[in-house]
Amino acid sequence: MTFPTDENVIVGLHRADDAGVYKVTDEIALIQTVDFFTPIVDDPYWFGQIAAANALSDIYAMGGVPKTAMNLVGFPLKRMDIGILRKILEGGLDKMTEAGVVLVGGHSVEDNELKYGLSVTGFVHPDKVLTKGALVAGDRLILTKPLGTGIINTAIKGGLASAEIIEYVTRLMAGLNREAAEAMADHPVHACTDITGFGLLGHLAEMVVGSGLSAEIESADLPIIPQAVEYAAMGLIPGGAYKNREFRESMVAIADSVDRGIQDVLFDPQTSGGLLICIGADSADALISSLREKGVEDAAIIGKIISEPAETIHVI
Repeated sequence: MTFPTDENVIVGLHRADDAGVYKVTDEIALIQTVDFFTPIVDDPYWFGQIAAANALSDIYAMGGVPKTAMNLVGFPLKRMDIGILRKILEGGLDKMTEAGVVLVGGHSVEDNELKYGLSVTGFVHPDKVLTKGALVAGDRLILTKPLGTGIINTAIKGGLASAEIIEYVTRLMAGLNREAAEAMADHPVHACTDITGFGLLGHLAEMVVGSGLSAEIESADLPIIPQAVEYAAMGLIPGGAYKNREFRESMVAIADSVDRGIQDVLFDPQTSGGLLICIGADSADALISSLREKGVEDAAIIGKIISEPAETIHVI
């Protein structure tokens, strides 16, 4: 297919990234993204919060500030009470308000399956756009949220998760990446993405492919929800994790010493996960300090960018 082109497109379809970016002036570029999905939790209000936080995350990952949003809704009107939709929209609106985002419209359709999300527009300086691909050998990789939400959600669906872990994971997924984005804005970050459906290694693979560089992950340094490894050992692994592993296994080498449960977490599809930030080794500790000052307590240096062999991921 032939796609339209424009000289002002900074980030478009030529390489997979978190959002599109269009230069408006020498000082302003628009970031545009869209995301929606089916319920990840039973509570409609919290589903709205999580879906909104997830959609807003792409703007933060590109180094921008979200400003406006439009609701996207698919709702089974004949099978569900309209009050459920109201609670979902209230959750999304409260999350937008928290983020300083204005709701300017939306679109809904009657659908057999409930869906909710946002189309979001943000601003960034054209010279400060962060993409997935600007890796530098020796850079450190920083992850800002713990992994394992997909496995935990599978345990929740199976009725095996405690009320405490349900509340923890729900609030984790509903948490904005705003503070992490604000912290990295003060440091010389080279590249960034957010961790969602492809899992940590899937999204890291998108950074590595086409870069000519590789990544090395220290499994012992990964922030992981402790119960996720326990549930993974019980076989409570979402189908998406198997698909993620199958799609990227040809470029991933995992040491035999890495626990099988942790291996499963590496491919676990996340909902509204953290930012994966690539920054020079001499600036990594300072960024970790800034993240902690902003309340991003789980942020950790999890690995580094290496030169050889090209375009592979090693987990040790």
